[in-house]
Amino acid sequence: MPDTVDTAAALLAAAAQEGPGDTLRIVLLVSLVGGALLAWFLLRGYRTDDTGDAGAADRTAGGTDGASGGNTDRDASA
Repeated sequence: MPDTVDTAAALLAAAAQEGPGDTLRIVLLVSLVGGALLAWFLLRGYRTDDTGDAGAADRTAGGTDGASGGNTDRDASA
């Protein structure tokens, strides 16, 4: 029976040594969520609203070429 006691003691000692596992999991989870939020924040600036209502209003606001209809604020960098 002493072998069983020694084995159980070794297993309990190994289980008590957790190390930085939980901390690394938290850091990894926070960095993934932060990366997703950063990507959403940066990519929402490049979104174009191509709805039917806004396009019709822009075309009637000015210009006869049918392009942006005088809406140069949104397409200032283009």
